[in-house]
Amino acid sequence: MLILLPPSETKSEGGDGALDPASLSFPSLRGRRRAAAAALRRVPLQDAPALLKLGRTNAHEAAWNRVLTSGPTRPAIERYTGVLYDGLDAASLDDGGRAWIERHVVIASALFGLLGAGDRIPRYRLSGSTALPGLSLKAHWRDAVADALAGTGEWVLDARSAAYAALGAAPVGSALLHVETAEGRALNHFNKHAKGALTRRLAETRAEVGSRDDLLAWAASAGVPLEPRGPADVVLRVEQAPLRR
Repeated sequence: MLILLPPSETKSEGGDGALDPASLSFPSLRGRRRAAAAALRRVPLQDAPALLKLGRTNAHEAAWNRVLTSGPTRPAIERYTGVLYDGLDAASLDDGGRAWIERHVVIASALFGLLGAGDRIPRYRLSGSTALPGLSLKAHWRDAVADALAGTGEWVLDARSAAYAALGAAPVGSALLHVETAEGRALNHFNKHAKGALTRRLAETRAEVGSRDDLLAWAASAGVPLEPRGPADVVLRVEQAPLRR
């Protein structure tokens, strides 16, 4: 099983050691990573805040893209912050839970295409919906990401947002994760937190999952309100408050 998460626009500070492109998971994406980084660096610094949709309080984040190969790195699962990653709280997992995360979690990225949870990356600023001059992120990543995911041979639970799902389809037979209230209403803020909390529960229990049926059986045994939807997808039912661990 792979659980495919979206990234976060917010990034943690700090780290050590520079980016080593050869160390990243999914080596088939290396050339496209270089091309995406080059397109990002070509954006004049004075134009970058508007292109990247940054405000006055975070306009400085555009400068991160100038030091991609020299800035300090941290594991991707620690670099990304925000609601989903608060729900996952990888830093507080025990060694076995952390090992599960590093084996089973893949993070989508507009800059890197796909990342393993343990891949060490610098801070950067680029969202899946950004229109880079001279490079369509959707066209750039779509086939390469889809091929890389299919090449793993793993069943995929796709928890990405729409902008990142557009950068490469999950393999046929994968399940899309929906999050709704018991009444069937879609959520926003709590949607993200619930996806992170579900990932944490999977890691805490060292879940062995290879299909949707396996996932639903695990959920029933773990007391997780997960239901089938249609022929392939699943829906997580939550209250309008973060899942409690």
